[in-house]
Amino acid sequence: MTTALRRLHATFGTFGLDGLRLVRAVAGLPWFMRDAMRYRRSAAAGRLPLRWGGLRPMLADRFESAGVASGQYFHQDLWAARQVFSARPARHVDVGSRVDGFVAHLLTFMPVEVVDVRPLASGTTGLTFVQEDATELRRYADASLESVSSLHAVEHFGLGRYGDPVDPSACFRAMASLARVLRPGGRLYFSVPVGAERLEFNAHRIFDPATVLAEFSSLRLIGFSAVDDAGTLDVAASPDRYRSARYACGLFEFTKD
Repeated sequence: MTTALRRLHATFGTFGLDGLRLVRAVAGLPWFMRDAMRYRRSAAAGRLPLRWGGLRPMLADRFESAGVASGQYFHQDLWAARQVFSARPARHVDVGSRVDGFVAHLLTFMPVEVVDVRPLASGTTGLTFVQEDATELRRYADASLESVSSLHAVEHFGLGRYGDPVDPSACFRAMASLARVLRPGGRLYFSVPVGAERLEFNAHRIFDPATVLAEFSSLRLIGFSAVDDAGTLDVAASPDRYRSARYACGLFEFTKD
């Protein structure tokens, strides 16, 4: 997809419109009508016959693949969940990551404490929710957590997108707080968009990997992987390689000595 088409698609998405899906839906309408007529004739005297009041058109699905096994969130959530599973900490705290992705992966083998400025209603076993400003993490003492994660979240802090106060320094204060609460020997799993550094207000920031390493200079980098611009996982990558990426995802694992 060209840059112009990407921006047009993003603009439609801002207003809840998916232009590509709309095109596919129009293309799928003749197929739906043909299949509906065929089913109605075939099941007229059998079980579960088609009645006109029972129509619920799904027009675009025939053009889509069986699922998504690539891209930033797929690889990022799987990467971090595998790292936590391998480390098997007694306690894990997550700051702002996807609950229906990474956090759900963790809940299959351990409880998770989730911190977010937005409310979350859930009775899910093993999920403890804490609503607070994640840029400060005031309820957590210095060097108190053995396992912490924040995936694809900090780049949004301070932009007002989620109702949080506008604050250009919020993302950097959040990184400082994550470093502060990590205990010696613990693990921090951290991801943000990486590439040519810039702000795309109020969606997100894209960081130079060198900026992230500088902000976490009090920690030691254990490993760096990335999901490149094509959505492919690059394991044990060089951070320098991603300094000029368009919109990659940097996966950082840190510890505190």
